[in-house]
Amino acid sequence: MRRIWLAMVAVLLVIGAGMSAHAALRVISERNAARDRAMVAADARAAALGSTVFADQETAAPAAGVTGTIDLPDLPIPAGVALDSGVVPARPFSMAGASAIDRDRARQCLTAAIYYEAASEPDAGQQAVAQVILNRARHPAFPGTVCGVVYQGSEHAGCQFSFACDGAMARVPARAAWVRAARAAGMALAGYVYAPVGLATHYHTYAVTPAWNRSLVMTDVVGAHFFHRWKGYWGTSAAFNQRYVGGEPVPGPHRDIQPLAPPTPEMIAAAGAAAVAAASAGETAAVTPSVPVAVAKSSPVPSKPAAAVVTDMLPPESQILDRWKDSGKPLK
Repeated sequence: MRRIWLAMVAVLLVIGAGMSAHAALRVISERNAARDRAMVAADARAAALGSTVFADQETAAPAAGVTGTIDLPDLPIPAGVALDSGVVPARPFSMAGASAIDRDRARQCLTAAIYYEAASEPDAGQQAVAQVILNRARHPAFPGTVCGVVYQGSEHAGCQFSFACDGAMARVPARAAWVRAARAAGMALAGYVYAPVGLATHYHTYAVTPAWNRSLVMTDVVGAHFFHRWKGYWGTSAAFNQRYVGGEPVPGPHRDIQPLAPPTPEMIAAAGAAAVAAASAGETAAVTPSVPVAVAKSSPVPSKPAAAVVTDMLPPESQILDRWKDSGKPLK
């Protein structure tokens, strides 16, 4: 009987312990769920804040090896556009119909970008950087030329690629590395597509995490760079509809041209007074009678005979008289 009693007590203790454990697990689960909800809400607030900042201003490259970003175009999104699934390769870049000057300038600009942004990267890393630049040239948010994309923002020290503003171009390029970058640029401009990065328009290195990182979708990691594309429609192949038509600007950072200041009221008044004075002087000259001026007649000056024109490079003719030529006697 005592054994039965002890067995019943043990069973009750096991049941009580199980119920306590279950209740504890339920409390822990509810606490974790609440923490997850709070984290999701915080991420949503941060993403909304980031997208607001992103939509209001252009952001320059924060450091070397990182692209800047720019406002999305204020254009209507076509209805019924299907979003891409996965990483979609870009279409081959075409310069058909471009002039020789456009081709040369595009090659110079793309070579410089590859060299200063990815000189130490493997071939795949250089091709990926070139693909980002050509993807931008096709996107309506960016300039429609290769040089325009590479040196965008350099006129106000807000470069999309840091090398165009940080003085890196003052260093003389290493010849072998420049030739290698030029080869990657030539391949990309000839239509080679580096498919793994897809429609990426941004990248950054391991060392830097830019502010736009959360608002984009990562497509690949190549070498030391993470590559990203925009979310939604603006990151789909349908959005990359900007056709290349040439018109490449001069390679190099854009010059900062200050706009002309509007004329002040003082300047306008002075210009008006000068115009009135000039008009008054003209009227006075018109009514003043002209005084005849005596012109002295000059006697004709006898003209000198024109010098003989030398038509060859031979020495001048001898001045010795004919009777003394070949005589062998010295002149006295």
